[in-house]
Amino acid sequence: MYRLAVAVVFLFCALCALGQTRPTSDQLAITLAQQSISALTDGTAINDTTLNANVTSILGADHESGSATLRAKGINESRIDLSLNTSGVRSDVRNVLTSGPAGAWSTNGGPATAYTNHNCWVDAVWFFPELSSLSQTANPNFVFKYIGLTQHGAVNAQHIQIFQWSSQDATIPHLSTMDFYLDPVSSLPLAIDFKVHSDSDMNVDIPVEIGFANYQRVSGVQVPFHIQRMLNGGVVLDATLTSATLNGGLADTLFSLH
Repeated sequence: MYRLAVAVVFLFCALCALGQTRPTSDQLAITLAQQSISALTDGTAINDTTLNANVTSILGADHESGSATLRAKGINESRIDLSLNTSGVRSDVRNVLTSGPAGAWSTNGGPATAYTNHNCWVDAVWFFPELSSLSQTANPNFVFKYIGLTQHGAVNAQHIQIFQWSSQDATIPHLSTMDFYLDPVSSLPLAIDFKVHSDSDMNVDIPVEIGFANYQRVSGVQVPFHIQRMLNGGVVLDATLTSATLNGGLADTLFSLH
């Protein structure tokens, strides 16, 4: 009964929202996002990136070490290949199909399993802020909101929220919401928060945080050489970059699994 009630309320809110006009972005949020991209890129155009890293994967009591290659092309395509010392290779891709954003994963070269669509609306390139929603200030489908100067962890941060808007599907703003925490002095991203959801229920929110540290310049671009992915408050992936390559000319075929 509880799940049914939640679903009814969510559907009612969604139907009401369909008649609403697009929310207006906050100019301060847009300015902060632009300052962050400027601090990250120093005006360099970035089409794609390849990051190599040493990683630790943590799933409950299981700790595995290994390596990873993280690739991205534009804001819509990403691929992560983890090679771990016990479980082997896991590949995750995100891309855009004619039906909208999509993704899939596979292990050890096996058949691909598609992500549920409602888990494909947050940023595909969560590991490289230059190719995140921060870069979409000129895109009318993205809405930028200023939350305020807040304390995130032990430090102060400028908090902005970005989501996508659709007049046809009122679930998209919730499913696409990304919270960015920016260093108030350098404007570099300190962390990104978003939600993933149960495959069978988009109303179940599971908090994810990406932490960035140890920024280093690569071809004039600021790259975070330490990246952590946290799920429900616990670290599930810790990556220390060993190299970063920009604009290597990655092919679209990389970002699909068969």
